[in-house]
Amino acid sequence: MSSATGLTFEQITQGQSASFAKTVSEADIVLFAGVSGDTNPVHLDQSYAETTMFKSRIAHGMLSAGFISTVLGTKLPGPGAIYLSQSLKFKAPVRIGDTVKATATVTALDPAKKRVTLATVCTVGETVVIEGEAVVMVPSQA
Repeated sequence: MSSATGLTFEQITQGQSASFAKTVSEADIVLFAGVSGDTNPVHLDQSYAETTMFKSRIAHGMLSAGFISTVLGTKLPGPGAIYLSQSLKFKAPVRIGDTVKATATVTALDPAKKRVTLATVCTVGETVVIEGEAVVMVPSQA
């Protein structure tokens, strides 16, 4: 697999898995707020966040979910894959300094449509922070 071309449908097998990990920084949260427009104070204002159930600032859930896109677009299947759908369940907060590991595992293959279904999960240590399922369309060799 080159940097410009990902796996083809025929190169993907059920159970295949790939991951990406990143430590979430203050800058990540501020930049995500700016790009997305989500300026909810639970992400940006420590005083406000202390009054919530989280007791401190948390990262945007979609920031962590974006790491799933990183796996799909750069590793499995990689460049050329088209993201069709994603379900998400947010299970626990992510805080500044947490390292989020996103993992995608192939659970089903649809040869007729060249679609791949993947279980997706984001963890911080042993804690699942997001779980879901993605469907991508993958280029074929033929």
